[in-house]
Formats: sequence, C-alpha cells, structure tokens
Amino acid sequence: MLSRSRCVSRAFSRSLSAFQKGNCPLGRRSLPGVSLCQGPGYPNSRKVVINNSSVFSVRFFRTTAVCKDDLVTVKTPAFAESVTEGDVRWEKAVGDTVAEDEVVCEIETDKTSVQVPSPANGVIEALLVPDGGKVEGGTPLFTLRKTGAAPAKAKPAEAPAAAAPKAEPTAAAVPPPPAVPIPTQMPPVPSPSQPLSSKPVSAVKPTAAPPLAEPGAGKGGLRSEHREKMNRMRQRIAQRLKEAQNTCAMLTTFNEIDMSNIQEMRARHKEAFLKKHNLKLGFMSAFVKASAFALQEQPVVNAVIDDTTKEVVYRDYIDISVAVATPRGLVVPVIRNVEAMNYADIERTITELGEKARKNELAIEDMDGGTFTISNGGVFGSLFGTPIINPPQSAILGMHAIFDRPVAIGGKVEVRPMMYVALTYDHRLIDGREAVTFLRKIKAAVEDPRVLLLDL
Repeated sequence: MLSRSRCVSRAFSRSLSAFQKGNCPLGRRSLPGVSLCQGPGYPNSRKVVINNSSVFSVRFFRTTAVCKDDLVTVKTPAFAESVTEGDVRWEKAVGDTVAEDEVVCEIETDKTSVQVPSPANGVIEALLVPDGGKVEGGTPLFTLRKTGAAPAKAKPAEAPAAAAPKAEPTAAAVPPPPAVPIPTQMPPVPSPSQPLSSKPVSAVKPTAAPPLAEPGAGKGGLRSEHREKMNRMRQRIAQRLKEAQNTCAMLTTFNEIDMSNIQEMRARHKEAFLKKHNLKLGFMSAFVKASAFALQEQPVVNAVIDDTTKEVVYRDYIDISVAVATPRGLVVPVIRNVEAMNYADIERTITELGEKARKNELAIEDMDGGTFTISNGGVFGSLFGTPIINPPQSAILGMHAIFDRPVAIGGKVEVRPMMYVALTYDHRLIDGREAVTFLRKIKAAVEDPRVLLLDL
C-alpha cells in the first residue's frame, strides 16, 4: 500500500497532465485558469500554486490499516483406522482468546487423547459440540474469528509485580506507630491481701459443647458421594481385559531375579552412559533387551492365535509394549523392532515415549500393535502380582519392586536386592515348559548381562 506522500505526488501528476490537455476525466471547474479534479477517490484536497498565478486543487488518498476478521470452522482431525469416534472435552469457552497452536479441546478415543489446536490467533465464536459429545472424523468442532495479534498472557501477571515497588513511597509516607517501651522489670505479683478481680460462678455462662458426629459419618458429618463419567480409554481397557479373561486360558508362572549385578553395572557405567548418550541408564531397558533375547529363543511366546481362522500367527519381528501409568489412565506405547536395538536405542525410545505419555502427546500410532507387553508395577512398590494379558497378545511380563531379602548363595545366607517377576501366558498356545524356559531366560540375562553379549 502506497504512503500518503506518494499518493499526493501521483494524484498531482495525473491532475496536472489532465489540466494541461484540457480533458480532466473527473470533472471541470468553470474558473479561469483553474481546473479541479473531483471524484470519490479523492476525499481530501491540497492547494498548489502553479506559475505564481493558477491555483490547482489536488485530491489524494488517505491510507488506513485494515484488519480483516475471517471466520474459520475447525473440524475434528482424522482418526486412525481402528478408531471411529471420540468424546470431546473442552479446554476453552466461547469468547476466549487463543493463540496459534494453543489447545482448544481434547478428543478422548479408545486408545489415546487427540489434542485439537487453534489454527491461528483469534477469538472463539461458538462451540458446535457440547462437552462430552461424540464426534467422528471431519465433524465441525468450533468456529474461530481470526485476529491479527496473539493474546498477551504475561502482561497481566507482571502488572502486580511492577506495581508493588510503586506502593513503597506511599507506605513510607505514613508515620510509623509510636514505639512501645520494652518493659525492663517483671510485673508486680498481687499479694494475698489484694483481692483478684473475678466473677462469681453464677455469672459465668456455660458454653454449649459442639455436637458430636454420628458414628460412621464422614468429614463434616456428611455421607455423600459423587459420580464421574468413565472416559473412553478406561472403558476400552476394561473391555479388553474382560475379553482376555473370557477368551484366554491364562496361567501365571513366577521367578525371582538377583539384581546385584545389574545394579553394579548401572552404578559403574551410568556416568559414562549419560555423557555419551545424554540418557540415564535405567532397569527397564535391561528387561526389554532380555525379553527380546528370550522371545527369539521361544518364538511361540511372541505368537498369537487367530480365532477366526484357527491358525497360529508367528511374528518374525518383536514389538514390545511398555505399560506406562499416567494421571488419565494406563497407556501402552510400543517399542518397535526391539531385536535390532542396543541398550542406548532402547533407553532413548523408552525416555521419549515416557515423556510423550506424561504430556498426553501420544499418538494412536505410538500404541498400535505390540507382540509382547512388560508391566512394571514395582514403581508403585508392588511386591507380587499377576498381570493380565493385553489382547491380541499371548503373554505379559510383570516386574515388581526390588527389596533386600536373605537368600542362599553358595551355601551361605546373604542379603541381596531381589525382584519377583511373573509371566502370564495363554495356556491354549503356550505350554508350561515354554513359559518357564522363557522366564528363566530373562532371569539369566538380567542377572548376568554377559549372557546377551555371548549369546548363551
């Protein structure tokens, strides 16, 4: 857009040329020696003297900044093939100002929560779906009126802090209260001859004792309850676990692992590992690597029964699901192609998936599939437990907490850091021999990591 000075210069040139030729296209004034161009495009005028005799009136444009408000309708993003619908949970309300990429709502599906960000800076005009309503891919969610600038968020918070120093002079102007002299002597003790000021017993009114709560009453004497709708993820977990109980012939075998060597290895190499890979060396990566090693030795544990065709599907790849607890429920992201990973690759993937799970940023693709699951109840202090198979898998490994216990080592009793582990498997496909062998393979690889190096 041209500046004001350029508009004046160009308008003057055009009008002067038309005046000299005698064919001004926008009109002619019947004044001797004066021509005036008029029209809707020249609302303002400026007088110019030509040859010290003629007065020429120039019309020019006035430029203004125009902000165009566009109304945009934001739709539900496309879901994965295995997900058809979800429930909307609004983070913003009508009239709220949002910045670009700020989350407006979340759509809870059977597997994860999908965040819907704002496409631009603007103000929410209308919510087209009620809170908790069901939506499918492409369903209109809300309308947004675009604005030119992003909403200021930090300024309101800084205003009270900035105003605080200004209040100091006002407070200093108020004279301080007179100082109370500090007593240097103890107050006189009344002698027995001086009667103490007191009230007769009859003048003292008894205070009513607070009423006692009824036996069994809750806080404040109220026996209340409240209800919350079960989210889709929890509903799906309940459905899948119940299907596993109804379909699989689940059986669990147990063992215990001496964590002395793995703890010693971690203590010795954690600083060098952190320096080289910028990652903390944990225990989960050791169990993931050991599980991949054992699954290659016992491929039936990595297989699954196709109930439709009555066939056993053997997978030539190993995708291990790692159960992660979040405030919104249990999520199970997948580490893919574990058989081709080393410790650093596994630890990096576990760290990335854990951060995404805690931030509720897991995509459906991060949890889709999985041929074997590891559940770590030990982070919550679990001593012992039996995990439930995650369909359509055939087995799940349960880790538990590490506790010092006395164990027999070489005919002597020693205190060692021990962990109970449990393997729940589908007995329709996996026999007890394969299950016990598989679990002992994990025990050997964790207790002595050199087994993995030597492929024993």
